[in-house]
Amino acid sequence: MANSSGKQRFVIGITVFLIIVGVLLLIGFFVVNQLTSVLGSKCVAEIDIDYPITVEGTPETVFASGYPSSEEVATKIRELNDRDDVASVLVVYNSGGGSTVASKEIYDAMKDLKKPKVAYFRETAASGAYYIATASDYIISEPYALTGNIGVIGTVVSMDGLFDKIGINATSFTSGEHKDIGSPFREMTTEEKQIMQNIVNEIFQDFKRVVLENRKGKINLARSEEIFDGRIFTGKQAKEVGLVDEIGNKRTAILKAAEYGGIKAKKPEDVRICKIEIRQQSNPLFGMQTFIQKFSSEFNTGVYFK
Repeated sequence: MANSSGKQRFVIGITVFLIIVGVLLLIGFFVVNQLTSVLGSKCVAEIDIDYPITVEGTPETVFASGYPSSEEVATKIRELNDRDDVASVLVVYNSGGGSTVASKEIYDAMKDLKKPKVAYFRETAASGAYYIATASDYIISEPYALTGNIGVIGTVVSMDGLFDKIGINATSFTSGEHKDIGSPFREMTTEEKQIMQNIVNEIFQDFKRVVLENRKGKINLARSEEIFDGRIFTGKQAKEVGLVDEIGNKRTAILKAAEYGGIKAKKPEDVRICKIEIRQQSNPLFGMQTFIQKFSSEFNTGVYFK
């Protein structure tokens, strides 16, 4: 009786063992199959530029989502050159632009990227965002996305009238005549205004040159006056003047990026997307330093692509 019971336990043990081995082999098969599929296929890397383009960026707070600095974005873009699994890059834009320095930093990284690049304008790709997008091989826009706004703006805030009313008097001691140019405590002189205007003109000419070079043979030169007067265009209007190549949606853009990367796909779902996350680390507290930086940035003199 004891011998029969032992045999029964042995059979049950063997059966359980074989079931476990079978399950493990089945899991292993699916894991290896998935890894082989992923590692053996190319992907379209997707980068979202859906934030103000600034040098410093902002950390995430309990009150608002943060966004990366231009250096972080540029670094992530350049890293794609070393990824063998990335066949092409799709940049999704929803940004009204930003500072000239930050925009150029990302633009330079985009120009250095050796992968095929497709830009997709989802809702807004204006000013500095459009500047960056010109580094792409192909531009697709939603029909009613807003783009263009090609130009430069420099703003100086003067609060001397307000200070006079509330009795605040500021005296600056400078080492040169224009050392305190842009000071909010006084009106700018005619000469200082011309200095600032020269800076704006210089940057604008560079912006214009970049657009003309990157859109050579595509842009409608007969309409260059309206293209470069700072106005905004819908995607359809931008297509008419040559600022974009095609009207479409994100599905159109995915297929175009796949085509440029040599990936065969009949529909967007056939394309493997490698999402590139570019975010600063979260900061759960809205600290005083963050508040001061945010507040003071509203009053800093700066030159922006607008």
